[in-house]
Amino acid sequence: MINESAENYLETILVLSKQLPVVRAVDISNELGFKKSSVSIAMKNLREKNHITVTDAGFIYLTDSGKEIADMIYERHQLLSSWLMQLGVDEEIALEDACKIEHVISKESFDAIKKHVNISL
Repeated sequence: MINESAENYLETILVLSKQLPVVRAVDISNELGFKKSSVSIAMKNLREKNHITVTDAGFIYLTDSGKEIADMIYERHQLLSSWLMQLGVDEEIALEDACKIEHVISKESFDAIKKHVNISL
């Protein structure tokens, strides 16, 4: 089982990897507004769990397991936030709420919402 903080870091690495040629701890720190020391500790934990690899130059890459988790959280975030906005929720609130929901919702409930949303889109 992986905690919400680790899921957020993995999702951030995934998002940054789509925007930047390489992802470094400083990029994650800037994106999340966390101290570099906090990010370093989190990266060490993710590396120990084999969710990321870090090169000698400090470039961070998701492993297969890390990418799987990041993809799952990112998909939840995208679907939930867009669904909430379609329901008329303000964008900022929808993004915030989706960020909270994406970590606690069960696979079964998310799959049911996904099925419903895809039918109604």
